[in-house]
Amino acid sequence: MAPLITAWGVGLVLALLGHALFRLTPLALEPWERGMTTTQQIVFVAWALFMAYAEGYRGFQKKFSPRVVARAFYLGENPTPLRVLLALPFCMSLFHTTKRQRIVSWGFIVALVGVIIAVRFLPQPWRGIVDGGVVVGLGWGAISIVLFYLRGLSGNPPPVPDLPESAGVETSSALGEPG
Repeated sequence: MAPLITAWGVGLVLALLGHALFRLTPLALEPWERGMTTTQQIVFVAWALFMAYAEGYRGFQKKFSPRVVARAFYLGENPTPLRVLLALPFCMSLFHTTKRQRIVSWGFIVALVGVIIAVRFLPQPWRGIVDGGVVVGLGWGAISIVLFYLRGLSGNPPPVPDLPESAGVETSSALGEPG
């Protein structure tokens, strides 16, 4: 049962990212179809490269993805009905985590919603430029989650970070430190 629960947790996070990619990719491609100035094209590429590094590498690959996969493997080995039912927020460290990580995770979600709302008001091509960078970062993140998951299936999952002390599991503060 543990492998199914682990796959459930990872799959839910990938579904969330996949949904965002599905919705944002057409908006990111629209400026290329309509035509952009050379300056706008340069801004698009520069923003996409910046987001690949900032969101994809530093945000996802170094922090979020290993945390999601580690918590999914923990969930598979330590299931409770509530945690399995709420596997998505559990794997995203929105509950059953340290107070610090819970504040960081919820704060990020609130800030993200605010940015999403603000970006919707941008006209094209600027909305497409912003969304293009986000698509690059989310794509990198989804791939990194899959790679961490495959590594975990081969017996080398990331260490489980930020569990409450009462969980009795050794935690890794390296994944919880701000970048």
